[in-house]
Amino acid sequence: MKPARHFTYHFYRVILMPLALSGCVSMGHEFPSNQVSTIRQGETTQNDIYRTFGTPWRTGIENGMKTWTYGDYRYSLFSEGSTEDLVVKFDRSGIVASYVFNSSKRSK
Repeated sequence: MKPARHFTYHFYRVILMPLALSGCVSMGHEFPSNQVSTIRQGETTQNDIYRTFGTPWRTGIENGMKTWTYGDYRYSLFSEGSTEDLVVKFDRSGIVASYVFNSSKRSK
């Protein structure tokens, strides 16, 4: 077997095959979703959110307002996946103007 083909064969066998067989994909990172109830619209600051939830997975701007997104997305071919996301909008003073939390996880 030529060296290039040998490498390609092992690459598929060792790296790609287990990934394909696992059928799992994750994006984002875990965050303490049990702390969402502590957010107070018009009171909680950007620093409070950072201390509670850490670095946001994604940041952006919506209608001139800064947004922080925390997301934990797990998908699987062979079992039920789960998603959780928290999007926080801040006013110009860095106070929570609004937030949305969604989860596909079942309540315990």
